[in-house]
Amino acid sequence: MAAGDSVGGADVLREDLAERSQTIGGIADRLDAIALEVGHWRISLFDVLFAAGAILAALAFAMIATRLTRAALRRLTRLDGTQTVLAEKIATIVIWVTTFLIGVDLLGIDLTALTVFSGAFGLAIGFGLQKTFGNLISGIILLMDKSIKPGDVIAVSDQSGQQTFGQIRKIGIRAVSVTTRDEREYLIPNENLMINQVENWSYSSKNVRVQVQVGVSYDADMALAERLMLEAAGKARRVLASPAPSVWWNGFGDNAVNFTIHCWIDDPEEGVGNVKSDVLKHLWALFKEHGVGLPFPQRDLNLKQSEALDQLVAALEKRGTDAPES
Repeated sequence: MAAGDSVGGADVLREDLAERSQTIGGIADRLDAIALEVGHWRISLFDVLFAAGAILAALAFAMIATRLTRAALRRLTRLDGTQTVLAEKIATIVIWVTTFLIGVDLLGIDLTALTVFSGAFGLAIGFGLQKTFGNLISGIILLMDKSIKPGDVIAVSDQSGQQTFGQIRKIGIRAVSVTTRDEREYLIPNENLMINQVENWSYSSKNVRVQVQVGVSYDADMALAERLMLEAAGKARRVLASPAPSVWWNGFGDNAVNFTIHCWIDDPEEGVGNVKSDVLKHLWALFKEHGVGLPFPQRDLNLKQSEALDQLVAALEKRGTDAPES
């Protein structure tokens, strides 16, 4: 009895599947019957829906595969940040190229029949998208030689000579994202980093020397002033003890003896302006405490002897003599 019920259930299931198949086939036939024909060219509603479904499925596959690949690569501890970004870019390119080929195969497009069109399309890409592909290749080269990587602090000069200073947050397919100290984010094309001069403050070492210019009055004790400069640099929060700060005599100016305080930091991503401010703040307090004078502009005027000058002096003397006493 149980065996008979099993056979009967299988027959019912088979018949149900056959009915559903016939229903689906009938729907497909009706959709295929709605078509647009121009000469030997024919496209039906079924073809349009199938093509749209295939494209959406291919895009969904590419996006999901890209996310899973990136998540897997970021879990690999053997790769550093630069190698991870490079592997992600190569994997993304491979996934999308593979998806394109699969989509072409699903749609039944014969690429050999599109030789002329492909050549024209490739020529258009060569002229219209050459900068895009140039930036893509430049980004891959930068990641391969590790000259620039996420987290580096760089200064880039543009054609006008203006510098953009900041920290690299991301190296994209087209551009590098550089964030400045005031949280402005600049997108610099990868190609610019290949052809322009770039200062990488953290390429082989993050130690950066900061220079603070100081002027001291000619009447001051220079040995004391130099000692106070070293003390002020040592009190600054971010200044390193090794290498130790140093003070150089720069020269004798019009109104002051010019010095340069050299001090080192190891966190250039935090900026350098605040280091100079910290050193000068401590130096101001120390100079005030020890009576070291700061310079003020001074000018010596030499007047040539002339008749007009004598008349002016005489007039001023007469005015002083004639003034009533209070």
